[in-house]
Amino acid sequence: MSESTTRAVRIERHGAPEVFVEREIPLAAPGPGEVHLRVRAAGINFADLFMRAGLYDTVPPRPYSPGFEVAGEVVSVGEGVQDWAPGDRAVGLIRHGGYAHDIVVPTRNLFHYPDSLSPAEAAAIPVVFLTAWVCLSECARVRAGESVLILGAAGGVGSAAVQLAVRDGLRVIGTAGTPEKRSFVTDELGAEACFDSRGKWEPDVARLLGQRELDVALDATGGEATAACRRLLAPLGRLVFYGMSAALPTSTKNWPRAALAWLRTPRIHPMDLVQPCIGISGVHLLHLQEREGLLLSGLDEIYRGVESGELRPILDNTYPLTRDGAVEAHRYIHARRNLGKVVLTN
Repeated sequence: MSESTTRAVRIERHGAPEVFVEREIPLAAPGPGEVHLRVRAAGINFADLFMRAGLYDTVPPRPYSPGFEVAGEVVSVGEGVQDWAPGDRAVGLIRHGGYAHDIVVPTRNLFHYPDSLSPAEAAAIPVVFLTAWVCLSECARVRAGESVLILGAAGGVGSAAVQLAVRDGLRVIGTAGTPEKRSFVTDELGAEACFDSRGKWEPDVARLLGQRELDVALDATGGEATAACRRLLAPLGRLVFYGMSAALPTSTKNWPRAALAWLRTPRIHPMDLVQPCIGISGVHLLHLQEREGLLLSGLDEIYRGVESGELRPILDNTYPLTRDGAVEAHRYIHARRNLGKVVLTN
């Protein structure tokens, strides 16, 4: 097989956003069941920040490029590939490697996306909407009329979860860190209420719900927030945990702060669930890639919702797919300035 090269933004050591480097790296020709994808946009997720800081465990040996989701067009295909042809537009869901101008992707990780979306919009959808969809539909098994609390409701997964929950007829309550974000969650996304994530929001949620209590909580925060969600749950309530942003309060790895967030997150024995009649589950989208049929079904539903206007990608900002662009994008997310998704574009 012939081999060419491409440009990639890589992690060679852990630290603040400035540790990113840009390198020319080898690019192998696509093998059987693979395609060469020219990357036009790469979505950034909070897990990318954990990777760069050295707090993420599902990573390859350094050096490597982060990036779970990309959108672009097919350049060439490997042996046996029949469903894809050069020029096709595609979204790729991958474990890492998305911060590059070109990647080789197995066809099982590729999905078509609507022509109405730009590459940046397409790259803003898969990880956040699929994570939200799995949390709500598969783990929590939500039903119309139930109440759901979504922590970080103005972020990537949070804003997707609010849209899905509103569409499905749930009573939606959020938390967010600034007045602008809270207004966005209620006025633009349709949540009933959104409380200050940096304050004591648990009493506010309890007062709003009254004696009804809470049916579902989506938690990507950890620490004391998880304990609050658990206290709010009604009998047969469900807590879905999919991240621990409290462990990364700054742009660099801080083991004492990470340990404190870990220690403040409740340790739960199975018997602790029996008397209150609650359920707790966890979601890590990258470990669901073997459930290809489930993810394809979810993504098809999501894209149908986008085409119908029920759902929309919340694209906050774009930066160049370069080392400097990645540095600025990570700084922006660390500062918790984003409403929805941040994307690198090429």
